[in-house]
Amino acid sequence: MDNKIKPKGSATLTLGDKAYDVPVCGGSVGPDVLDIRKLYAQSGLFTYDPGFTSTASCESQITFIDGDEGILLYRGYPIDQLAEQSSFIEVCYLLLHGALPTQAQLAQFEHSITRHTMVHEQLSRFYQGFRRDAHPMAVMVGVVGALSAFYHDSTDINDPHHRMVASHRLIAKLPTIAAMAFKYTIGQPFVYPLNSLDYASNFLRMCFAVPAEDYVVNPVMARAMDVFFTLHADHEQNASTSTVRLAGSSGANPFACIASGIACLWGPSHGGANEAALRMLEEIGTVANIPAFIAKVKDPNSDVRLMGFGHRVYKNYDPRAKVMQKLCHAVLKEVGADNDPLLQVAVELERIALNDDYFIKRKLYPNIDFYSGITLKAMGFPTSMFTALFAVARTVGWIAQWTEMMEDEAQRIGRPRQIYTGAAQRDYISLDKR
Repeated sequence: MDNKIKPKGSATLTLGDKAYDVPVCGGSVGPDVLDIRKLYAQSGLFTYDPGFTSTASCESQITFIDGDEGILLYRGYPIDQLAEQSSFIEVCYLLLHGALPTQAQLAQFEHSITRHTMVHEQLSRFYQGFRRDAHPMAVMVGVVGALSAFYHDSTDINDPHHRMVASHRLIAKLPTIAAMAFKYTIGQPFVYPLNSLDYASNFLRMCFAVPAEDYVVNPVMARAMDVFFTLHADHEQNASTSTVRLAGSSGANPFACIASGIACLWGPSHGGANEAALRMLEEIGTVANIPAFIAKVKDPNSDVRLMGFGHRVYKNYDPRAKVMQKLCHAVLKEVGADNDPLLQVAVELERIALNDDYFIKRKLYPNIDFYSGITLKAMGFPTSMFTALFAVARTVGWIAQWTEMMEDEAQRIGRPRQIYTGAAQRDYISLDKR
């Protein structure tokens, strides 16, 4: 990877009567950073940053976020342009290779992904070891981790060809694995992939087709699924991506690393946000109950929160939400949202939040989780599948980040430090004297 970090002078850190020069560096865009790699060796001090929210853990050329301005770029391209004009497979190529593909490159890439969508038949029997009511994410963690037991020919992390094959396999097989997890939990037979369909259409067919009748993919749903995947493909160094990088820094194989990312994504504070937004809508119940709910949200003495609004990173409108909003309305129109009280609540809550000064002043705009939860429900997915769909989309981001890390000569095995607040050294007391 070409090093794009630029030196920008230095800052001085004064500790008592000693001063230390700390290099200041910058990337192509975004805030500059203090290079503290030598700080401990020079001063004997660590920095303290719970959650690493003020720490750059790596150099990356994949994704850039400006939360204050509401900007998200994949390899420099605005997310709204990619979502509206590109396909998810084209975005996968972009994230993996750093540039948009030519027609020939895209055709070759699509061919490779399509021909890797089937999973080993023995792997399909692996599902039978799970309880019938297992959460799809529990199944996903186990099955993806097991891929390394089936594909030994792509686990040499030091071989560029192995890394490429593993990348293609993961992008291709995650929809199949997720669809099989869905089918298993609802007691229906697995549906094998069909090479004549595009990525999103193939996934929808594997989820909703049954052997008893033909299945015709709805183009509105296929487009919504494809754009959903694009919007969730990568999001810089979030918790799950950092987990993949941390696992990869130890030399773990790519299948194990992606399984670790799926496990992290399962957390309700990460991938489960759209489930929380939908649960909120279910608790509201009907449009008539919205005024009372809004009153509780505004009450400083109430612990009621507005889920699916605002964002930890974006202090402006989430750029992905703008695209997801259009898709959401298209899907609701296609399924006839007028007949679903839950979707009626969502539409009215959105209207209030976008027009009420209380929410506008606090920048509590609907985020992507609000719209994606509604959209996925309208498409026929249960809430238990929401995070699994997120994992399918994010796989390409994880594998692109993992590959970048493997090619980065500056990368070291992850080893965060701590402030120890436990007991100081003390002598052992024998059992009879305690």
